[in-house]
Amino acid sequence: MTWLAETGSTNADLVVQARSGAPHGTVVVADHQTAGRGRLGPTWQAPPGSALLCSILLHPEPGAVVHGAVWAVALAAQSAVAALTGVTPELKWPNDLMIGERKLAGVLAEGVIDPDDPLSLSGVVVGIGLNVGWAEPPPEVAARAITVEELGGRVVDRRFLLARLLADLAPLLVLWIRDPDELQARYRSRLDTLGRLVRVELGDRELTGTAVDVTPEGLVVRLDDGTEEVVLVGDVVHLRPA
Repeated sequence: MTWLAETGSTNADLVVQARSGAPHGTVVVADHQTAGRGRLGPTWQAPPGSALLCSILLHPEPGAVVHGAVWAVALAAQSAVAALTGVTPELKWPNDLMIGERKLAGVLAEGVIDPDDPLSLSGVVVGIGLNVGWAEPPPEVAARAITVEELGGRVVDRRFLLARLLADLAPLLVLWIRDPDELQARYRSRLDTLGRLVRVELGDRELTGTAVDVTPEGLVVRLDDGTEEVVLVGDVVHLRPA
């Protein structure tokens, strides 16, 4: 494990290490990121020491469901937070941990192409930014984000939180390899997006419908006309029923 005081992006750092042969399970953590990114590209920053910012390198088995790496990290973060605070955050597809309308964490995965086979992945870097505690968050941040310390009502050591997350991740990674259907079932059962009316923003268009399932190919949305569309990438907004 490498723990840095500051870096541009732990994901970017670990992608470089992966291309140089870093082993499965390599972890990079930073107190502060200057070029952290959201899933669709916008930069994202947290005050130094206020969040658990870490990336984990995973090497998928041949034929593995790549999205399973994100499912596993999201589930591990959810269980770690629940163990430390007594509050279980909701999982919002594709990559957020939420408490109501306030964001607790985001997950971002990046594939590492196998140099000997450009059509396959040699690794998946899964990064998570998990809000731990702010001294005085700006009002606009406090309105749409929440921290582990606010949930638990006490100071939380980021190293202890990371240790718990990694411990909870280990058995989930075993499922990723040996029983991906069970991992998918666990993720599906915890996914708060399912059964909700949603609007999916796809950049050049958007669609509205009910989220009915999640598969390795993406989120399955049932439209008003009864047809279903599988969304691989998009921003999801949970809507209130009319």
